[in-house]
Amino acid sequence: MTNTQVPNSPVPNSQEPAERSRPATPPPPAVAVRPSVRDRGARLLAAVFLAPTVVGIVVFTVVPIIGSLVLSLFHWNVIDPPRFAGGANYRTTFTDSTVLVSFRNTLLFMVLAVTLQLLIALSLALALNGRMPGWLRSVFRSAFFFPLVLSAASISVVMKYLFNQDFGVVNWLIGLVGVAPVPWLTSEHAAMATVILVYVWQQFGFSFLLFVGGLNNIPKEIHEAAALDGATGLRKHLGITLPLLSPTLLVASVVGIINALQVFEQPYVLTDGGPGDATRTVVMVIYERAFEQLDFGEASAVGVLLFALIMAVTAVQFRLSRRFVHYQ
Repeated sequence: MTNTQVPNSPVPNSQEPAERSRPATPPPPAVAVRPSVRDRGARLLAAVFLAPTVVGIVVFTVVPIIGSLVLSLFHWNVIDPPRFAGGANYRTTFTDSTVLVSFRNTLLFMVLAVTLQLLIALSLALALNGRMPGWLRSVFRSAFFFPLVLSAASISVVMKYLFNQDFGVVNWLIGLVGVAPVPWLTSEHAAMATVILVYVWQQFGFSFLLFVGGLNNIPKEIHEAAALDGATGLRKHLGITLPLLSPTLLVASVVGIINALQVFEQPYVLTDGGPGDATRTVVMVIYERAFEQLDFGEASAVGVLLFALIMAVTAVQFRLSRRFVHYQ
């Protein structure tokens, strides 16, 4: 007779149901950690260092913006008390031919000046990024950036003499090759071109330094790999350099457009907005309305419209950047 062995079955544990039914022990209450004296001191020190910047932004940016918005709803000539005008200043602005021409000139100036500025700055940055002694590269960087540290008004005064039709150096130089004197500052089309050239000559140094920094941040291994694949010259720059440089291009274009929409010194000193209204910009109209005609309400209305234009153009740039800007 064969003995059949029954497999051992687990013996029920009488304590198991009791353990399962026992409620879970709640976690201990969180103990509030009071900041130490050192942490409070660090926060206080940070607030002290940030305070001048915050106060400066509030006093010189936020308050003037709010003041301009409020003042644009009033008629005020500084002498008499302000009179509420509602939207009259804006209606006058939209029907004033001088204001409309100034906006057209400013937009045209922005497109041409910023495009030329970015092309020149990028071309020079790419040229200096090649094989060149370090000391020579430093000399070129300093020379290209130097006009930016000078006053725009002083540069415009010098350029006004250089581009003078009768005794200017520029006409003297082109006269050596048989070219007739050009009315740089008195012709409608030549005046705008002259203002753009003077502005770009002074401003391209900022974009140039941005591009130099952006090119230095591109890993050399990428260019070496592209060279092994046969990419050279223009093909390498279009396929590799520009996509990797797109964040820098965005910053340079945003700053360049904001500055170009606020141009004032160059057209004011070189041409005084002339001939006629050919080079009159929006900021010049604001200056004339406020300090020559003492109509601060209308000047504020024009300033508010310019502020709205700058915000709209910047918003469009950042919107388009989602498609064209590539981050590493």
